[in-house]
Amino acid sequence: MADLQKKATRESYGEALAELGDKYENLYVFDADLAAATKTGIFKKKFPERHFDCGIAESNMMGVAAGMAATGKIPFASTFAMFAAGRAFEQVRNSIGYPHLNVKIGATHAGISVGEDGATHQCNEDIALMRTIPGMVVINPADDVEAKAAVEAAINYEGPVYMRFGRLAAPIFNDPAAYKFEIGKGITLREGKDITIVATGLMVYEAIQAAETLAAEGIDAGVINIHTIKPIDEDLIAAAAAKTGLLLTVEEHSVIGGLGSAVADVLAQRQPARLVKIGVNDEFGHSGPAVELLKQYGLCAENIVAKAKEALNK
Repeated sequence: MADLQKKATRESYGEALAELGDKYENLYVFDADLAAATKTGIFKKKFPERHFDCGIAESNMMGVAAGMAATGKIPFASTFAMFAAGRAFEQVRNSIGYPHLNVKIGATHAGISVGEDGATHQCNEDIALMRTIPGMVVINPADDVEAKAAVEAAINYEGPVYMRFGRLAAPIFNDPAAYKFEIGKGITLREGKDITIVATGLMVYEAIQAAETLAAEGIDAGVINIHTIKPIDEDLIAAAAAKTGLLLTVEEHSVIGGLGSAVADVLAQRQPARLVKIGVNDEFGHSGPAVELLKQYGLCAENIVAKAKEALNK
């Protein structure tokens, strides 16, 4: 595949908010002293009267966003994933999830690719945490095009939404003219009869590359992009399981409670099939260059190829 332009989805998030601010006058943005990093500063520059810095008080920010939602506004509460899902979990659960308020959580700097910030900031548990909150939608876009489309879809959805964005620049592989985002619907990027690779977020492009390598070696691998982990596209996953009988999930998140676990639930209930999970195993990350860390933890096309071959040979 030709070299593609790259952009971090956190940048796409900030740009989308600013672009959509004119269209949705009831859109408000809250941040926790990280507007430069989360890129909500782009919205702040354009709409200073609709941007509020809550300081390093993430739990309080979630409560304030909940109050704003109760008045009929559409608030986006933004901070790093570790603080949005981790530090503020109780407030997200009780103040946003329990009353099912229309709050959108923009969580940036998720996963191992936070890099040099190290284990304390590399949140590999956020999807698992947010999946457990009743009624919470969980979205993990793969590139710039998908991230921007997801932000508008979240605005038009009535209810709480958790959106996960990355720090590392990701290849832009979706065509903005043809792309369509629908909450709860996965996207088949490649058909295959031998194995189906089910990926999310930063790992979708790696899955595409892995499938191309496998094809060159005579292995027909399908690729599915699951941008919405909750509610997950059960029909698409069940159909893929029936077709290939072997699924391989790949995510920049713990193998416990994330995409792999969500897919396993579907297989157990709808269509039994073999499943191999690639993600961060039961361990913490550590400081280092993002690209090198991804390879070290097996979150790369090369490891997807290796695991796919291993699974097919069993």
